Amino acid sequence: MPHAHHHPHLDPAAGDRRVAWAVAVNLALTVAQIAGGVLSGSLALVADAIHNLSDAVSLVIALCARRIARRPADAAMTFGYGRAEVVAALVNYTVLIAIALYLVAEAAMRLADPPGVSGWIVVIVAGIALVVDVITALLTWRMAKDSVNIRAAFLHNLADAFGSVAVIAAGSLILLYDWRLVDPLATFGIAAYILLHAAREVGPVMRILMLGSPDAPPLEVLRARLAEAEAVKDVHHLHLWQIDEHRCALQAHLVVTQGADFPTEITRAKALLAREFGITHATLELETPVSGCADQKACQ
Repeated sequence: MPHAHHHPHLDPAAGDRRVAWAVAVNLALTVAQIAGGVLSGSLALVADAIHNLSDAVSLVIALCARRIARRPADAAMTFGYGRAEVVAALVNYTVLIAIALYLVAEAAMRLADPPGVSGWIVVIVAGIALVVDVITALLTWRMAKDSVNIRAAFLHNLADAFGSVAVIAAGSLILLYDWRLVDPLATFGIAAYILLHAAREVGPVMRILMLGSPDAPPLEVLRARLAEAEAVKDVHHLHLWQIDEHRCALQAHLVVTQGADFPTEITRAKALLAREFGITHATLELETPVSGCADQKACQ
C-alpha cells in the first residue's frame, strides 16, 4: 500500500528547476573529470566521470518522466501517465548495473599491469567532484522521498559521491606509497557499491511494472476484512496491484447471502477499503450462492 507522507511537497515547477540545475552541474563536472582522468592516467577517475555522466543522463530521464507523469488520463492511458516515472526508474537502474559491470571488467584488466597514476590530479579533481555530488544530492534529496523515479537518479548521485571519496583515498595512497593497485581496487569498490544498491532498488520497480501487489496490506488480511461482513460468505477473484508508486487498485468478487442489498454491500466494502487501507480504486462484483461466479476458473 502506498505510504503516507507528511512532509510538504515541492511545487512541480520548482522541482523541475532543481533537477535542471543538477543536470547542468553534473555535465560540467563530467568534462572536468574526464580531462583529469586522461591527464593523470587514473581509471578510477575516468570511472567516476563515466558514472557522473550517467548521473546527468539519469536526471534528464527523470525530468522528462516527471513532466510526462503529470499529464492527465486520456482514452489511450485511462489510468494516467504516472508509470512514466516507474519506467524511467527501471531505465536508470539498468544503466547503473551496466556501468558497474563495465567498470569491473576494466578494473580486472588493470590488475595485471597497473599503469602509473598522477595522484595530485586525481585528488584535486575527485575533491571537486565530491562537492558537486553533494550539491546535486541535496537538490534531489527532498523529491526522492516521494518518487521512485527521482530516487533512482538520487542513488546515481549518492553512489557517485561515495565513488569520489574512494578515488580521493586512492589518489592519496598513490601519493604516499606509489601503490598503483589501489586504483583498480577502488574501481572495484565503486562498482560493488553501485551493484548492491541498484539490485536492491530495482525489485520494487519491477514489481509495479509486473502488476505485483504492494508489500502492505497482505492479501489475506484484505480478504479477511472484506469477509467479516455478515452478508458476505466468500471472497474470491481477489487482485491487488499498484497503478503507480502511490496508488493501488483492487478487484474482487464477493459472494453474499441470497436477498442481500447489493448497493449497500458495495458501499460498505468500498468505505472499508478506503478507510482502513487507503484503496479508493476498487472494482467489486457481487454474487450469490445461487447465481454462481461468471468466471469459473477464478472460483476453482
